[in-house]
Amino acid sequence: MAIVSMILGESGTGKSTSLRNLDPAQTLLIQAVRKPLPFRAAGWKPYSKLDGSGSIVVTDKSSFIEGAMTKIPRPIVVIDDFQYILANEFMRRVTDKEVGNAAFAKYNEIARSAWDVLTTAASLAEGRRVYLLSHSTTDELGHTKIKTIGKLLDEKIVLEGMVTIVMRSMVRDGQYQFATKNNGSDTVKTPLGMFDEPYIDNDLAAVDAQIVSYYGATQEA
Repeated sequence: MAIVSMILGESGTGKSTSLRNLDPAQTLLIQAVRKPLPFRAAGWKPYSKLDGSGSIVVTDKSSFIEGAMTKIPRPIVVIDDFQYILANEFMRRVTDKEVGNAAFAKYNEIARSAWDVLTTAASLAEGRRVYLLSHSTTDELGHTKIKTIGKLLDEKIVLEGMVTIVMRSMVRDGQYQFATKNNGSDTVKTPLGMFDEPYIDNDLAAVDAQIVSYYGATQEA
C-alpha cells in the first residue's frame, strides 16, 4: 500500500511552496484549484495524455483525482488544496433546493468523496507516496484540524485518522516550517523516530526522502 501523509496549515504558511525541490518528472501534482505555483517552476508543465509528459493535472472531481492517481504511475503524488474538493462541490450545490433527507444526503456525498480519495490513495502500489495539502481550521477552544464542510462531515469520518503522518505548516521567527510533533491542541503526528526535531524546513523533497528512508520505499519510478 502507498504511504499517505497530510500537510495542514493556514493559507500563506508555505504548503504549496514546499514542492519547490521535488523533481517534476517523478511527481504528479493534482491541483483542486488552478493557480500558478509560488516558486520558479519552469519544469512543471500540464500533464499530456498524448505522450505522458508534464506533471500537473487540474481537477476538483474526486473520481477524476482517483483516476489520475491510478493511471499516472509517478512515485510521488501531491494533491494541493484538498479542502476545495469538498468546498467546490458544496458551492456547486449551494443553490439546490434540498431539504430534509436530500440536504442530509448532500453532506454524505461530499464526505464520501473525501473518503474515496483517501482510500484510493492508500490503495496505490507499494512505495508510492501521496501528500494531501489542505487548509486547517481552529475552533473556539484552540483545537486545530483539517478544514472540512461542517460538523456533519467531521462526525462521519476523522480524515487525519486515516493516515499515519500529519504535519502542520507554519511561520516561526520568519521561517517557513513544518511541525512534526503534536502540541496537544492539533492533529500533528509522525512515526516514532522519523523526525528528531519538532520543527523542520518546509521542504517536501526532504520530507519525502526521510519517509523513503524510514519505510525503505523506492524513491524513483
